[in-house]
Amino acid sequence: MSAKAVVLNKVFGILRKELSAEEYVTYLQMVTPRIGDETKELRKKTNDLSLDEVIKGAKKIEKKGQ
Repeated sequence: MSAKAVVLNKVFGILRKELSAEEYVTYLQMVTPRIGDETKELRKKTNDLSLDEVIKGAKKIEKKGQ
């Protein structure tokens, strides 16, 4: 694993411990680069989802990555 990847893993570990799930998702949304209308398309696809459903989905994805 590269030095950058190690640092990012540590940062995300700290953030997960210190932030609530909602704050963590909000942070990831803020720092994730967006291109073109992808954000608009994502909003359309997730418009009917509650925040709890979004957080549950994010946790599932996170568990798969571990």
